[in-house]
Amino acid sequence: MRATIYYMLRELGISNVKAITINDKVIPLIIQNDFDVILLGHNSSDSITGIQILEEARFRGYIKPSAAWICMTSDSSQEVILHAIDSNPDDLITKPFSIEELKYRLDHIVRRKISLRPVDLAIESGALNQALQICEALIDRKHPEYDHLQKVRGSLLLQLGQYDAARELLDGIYWESKDKEAGLYLSEAYVGLDDLMAAEQLLQELILDNPLLIAAYDLLAIVHEQMGDLAQARETLKQATVKSPLGIPRQMELGRVAIQTQEMDLAKGAFRRSISLGKHSCYRSAEPYLKLANLRRMEVKAVDEITQEQIEREIDGLLVNARKNFPADTESEVKAFLIRSQLAGDIGENKDKERFLREAKLVNRQLETPIDLDRELLVMSGDAVPVLEKPKPKPVKKDAAVHGKQQNPEMSDKANRMGIKHYLSGKVGQAIKSFGAAVDFDFNNHAAVLNLAQLFLETARDDEERREGRLKMVDRYLNLVERRVLEGDLSDKKQQLKRFRAMPLEELPPASLGSLLK
Repeated sequence: MRATIYYMLRELGISNVKAITINDKVIPLIIQNDFDVILLGHNSSDSITGIQILEEARFRGYIKPSAAWICMTSDSSQEVILHAIDSNPDDLITKPFSIEELKYRLDHIVRRKISLRPVDLAIESGALNQALQICEALIDRKHPEYDHLQKVRGSLLLQLGQYDAARELLDGIYWESKDKEAGLYLSEAYVGLDDLMAAEQLLQELILDNPLLIAAYDLLAIVHEQMGDLAQARETLKQATVKSPLGIPRQMELGRVAIQTQEMDLAKGAFRRSISLGKHSCYRSAEPYLKLANLRRMEVKAVDEITQEQIEREIDGLLVNARKNFPADTESEVKAFLIRSQLAGDIGENKDKERFLREAKLVNRQLETPIDLDRELLVMSGDAVPVLEKPKPKPVKKDAAVHGKQQNPEMSDKANRMGIKHYLSGKVGQAIKSFGAAVDFDFNNHAAVLNLAQLFLETARDDEERREGRLKMVDRYLNLVERRVLEGDLSDKKQQLKRFRAMPLEELPPASLGSLLK
């Protein structure tokens, strides 16, 4: 199948293809290289499956918005498909498929990636304010990806904490189109504005219309918990895990809420499934072992002496396994000591209780970020624990200086100079990334913006297949500086690029279209 797909891609004119046999080599390759498209084959019998690679890449931040991720599977079962969707691939294809279908899917994704590349590059570098400004500069109903661009804009507003603006934008999109993604974003805006009733009503409507939209169940459970209805949060998570049982974070959430609502058997099942599912998952951790050990501890007082001894052995086995499988997890060691301390207290061994508690405090002091032991003990009691309030992001003024890296003109200049070095050594792709980083550090680095416009114009001239998308990028970067008052070399460069842009591409000079601006 891999060979077939390889030759399909070659038939479609894609010459630079890397085919990998062993799945555990994929993540290192992705870290070291810049791929435009990653096609992941999923076979449930593999020791590391395609979906697990996708899940880990998403978890560790290796998925770049500018790259297209496509998951291919011959297993079209509901649980596998929904598990893949949890990691948000760009597309999902069931095998076998024809070359025509592969071409159709790739064309659609690549068109979108090309048309939104300036936005994606800004998101990729963490420059959300810059990405939002680019989105707003691109908003035009004639834009081929207008609807998607609007949703991206809504998502950025949410991430920046601009909930009122997000609600206003997404409200119009959702009620006009009933788009489920826009509906989810609108629900998040309601949650951000503490309008939990509106969020609950909208999420229930989304679930009614889209019973397999698992992300809506996840958010609805959060809303129920914030409203103080833990039993309803539990039932919502229970429905979600029945439909999509392979996600460890969701199973762990179900276990947590089940404990707080005294549904101990449900919690045990969720934690055991988390251990079983975690063999090759990036979500593999000591936490389900500890949670299960604490659950068994809570049963000690209500059983006879023989059963008590059996439970103690089971707890000891779980804590030993947690330590053995996760030797570097010092935080789990603190929690294990707390569990042993509580267990000793439950069976009347008060000296051991104090000894284990001292050990917990000693190890906890060595942590870079110590655990709140009082809160952890409250969690272990099985009582409902108040949800910690998240600090609300400060409002961002539209015309204010951009936060973070964008306020660092010195780093912006360094990145711009690095881009010029890459360009002069023939590494155009690396040059584009460096100029993008320069704009990330300082949105007002007009030299970097113009350098990007020049590079995309040169690549449009030299690459007929990608010409249309790259010319659109040239226009967008020139639009970003159109209303700015530029002087000296900057002004000359802008006018020169505008003249070149007005010319037929075949009449452009070969090679470089001018000196890049430092």
